[in-house]
Amino acid sequence: MRVVAVWGLRATCTAIALCACMAPAARAATPASLDATFVPDRLGSRTTLEFGFAFYAPPGQVPPPLVQVDLRYPSNLGIGLSGLGLEDCNAQALEASGPRGCPPDSVMGYGVAFTGIVLGITPITESALITIFRAPNQEGRLSVLFYAEGWTPVETHILFPGVLLPASSPFGGLVSIPIPLVPTLPGAPFISVIHLHATIGPEKVFYYEHAGGMTLAYRPRGILLPPHCPRGGFPFAARFSFSDGSRSSASTKIKCPTRKQTRRGHP
Repeated sequence: MRVVAVWGLRATCTAIALCACMAPAARAATPASLDATFVPDRLGSRTTLEFGFAFYAPPGQVPPPLVQVDLRYPSNLGIGLSGLGLEDCNAQALEASGPRGCPPDSVMGYGVAFTGIVLGITPITESALITIFRAPNQEGRLSVLFYAEGWTPVETHILFPGVLLPASSPFGGLVSIPIPLVPTLPGAPFISVIHLHATIGPEKVFYYEHAGGMTLAYRPRGILLPPHCPRGGFPFAARFSFSDGSRSSASTKIKCPTRKQTRRGHP
């Protein structure tokens, strides 16, 4: 795991640290929201999962730094049969060369994170692009790597892992994601996540194969939706932990497609 943050071009700080608890007692929960959707939204078809979460703070403030996300997803999603992540990307190559160091066929999705800090009384925000890669399995479990790149006002290159774990019904599993603390200037606050939006699926993802002396680009198949919708929709839930010891949670459901949408999903 690597964290590098540069303020302008003058100050460079490196941290490989996670806070298990930075306060002796739990703080008030940080308000959070979660959203999710399938594109396209057709039962029995291949799709891209879009998801996002956001945190809220009083005016002139930012949420406490995020240190852990556990995102639960519905059962019967064909993530393992998605055709995503045909090759692995290892952390060493990603640290050394960035996304160019990984095979194109290891990309599983993209995203963007909006972050912020408060210096004095002034909130400062920035955005970072995220690429999600397939990583080598951990003890037989599907693993991913998140690589975030930001340039202004703070240059950041952040690498952190995620692993798919079991989850109790009505969920099919969860993605456990530890988030590293990202420094700025010495003595200044760590960066706080304000909003994140990401996709896992073929949207904007291209793979390549060689045939007949030519290199052909194609889109991977995508997540396979089940032929039937769970009663009430597809459930998602997330639990968030912050550096001050506080926690929060959020949940949402993707509504069942209409019959017309479902019919269009079949030949």
